[in-house]
Amino acid sequence: MVPIAAVGLWAAQHWPLIAAGGSELLSANQRWLLVAAALTVLGWVAVSFTRQGATLEPLPAVRLFVTQFAAGAANHLLPAGLGAGTVNLRFLQRCGLSLSRSSAALALHMLAAGTGRIALLLVLLAASPNALRLEGLMPDAAGPLLLVAGCLVCAVAVTLGTVRPLRRAVRAFVGTALSDARSVHSRPTRVLALWGGALAYPTIQAAGLVAVAMALDVSVPMVHIGIAYLAGSTLAAVVPTPGGIGSVDAGLVIALVTTGVSIAVATSVVLGYRIITVWLPLVPGALVLGVLVRSKVI
Repeated sequence: MVPIAAVGLWAAQHWPLIAAGGSELLSANQRWLLVAAALTVLGWVAVSFTRQGATLEPLPAVRLFVTQFAAGAANHLLPAGLGAGTVNLRFLQRCGLSLSRSSAALALHMLAAGTGRIALLLVLLAASPNALRLEGLMPDAAGPLLLVAGCLVCAVAVTLGTVRPLRRAVRAFVGTALSDARSVHSRPTRVLALWGGALAYPTIQAAGLVAVAMALDVSVPMVHIGIAYLAGSTLAAVVPTPGGIGSVDAGLVIALVTTGVSIAVATSVVLGYRIITVWLPLVPGALVLGVLVRSKVI
């Protein structure tokens, strides 16, 4: 209930803007909204491929897909994707992997997903360098945030250097992760699943935002909308809120505005996109999560 309450408070404070965006959404092309919904389902398929590609052992395909659907609901409880990570960690352990190898698979998945998103963004920016003004995406608090991040990195480094048991545990984890990564990359099918899924997922998500923009007849090149999604979602990672609530929404709106979309239309696009990809699957995902826990799949 905490994320829902936070969204409710934010909505009350920005109600005129949301009302303007909602009125635009009511008159949207329903077919394009259905396309966005279908792309959301394909996104879970892409994540399933990436999860399988990061693991040497074959995973049960149906349970893997259903777990990714349920992980979306868990992601609204913890920040920085920890909810989905916890669900997938339990799933991998139930499939017979040890804790260290399950953690290594999650780390490899996160590395591939982040690399794929940034690589796709750089390629599209190289093809359309004038799509958006990157300086417009930097929040006012970017300097303090970077300073805090630097302090955290230093604190972690000092902790690892002074706490010997922790250092041994981290060294063992890194050794397992590197060993598994080498083994995964020695199998072409795993490489294709890992990196193909890592590139497919942000592409599908960007296409979903494009579909919502098409539903609202946004007169901005669709490539620019895709770049706005990749830039906005990357920016939102700086503020790792549960489910990306607030950070993703703000990042996407800012990115769309820099491409030339009005703030009212940008709000409508992001509102529709988040309803389709987050809020509609939330309750069914929570119910499926409960079923998976009761049936000991996770």
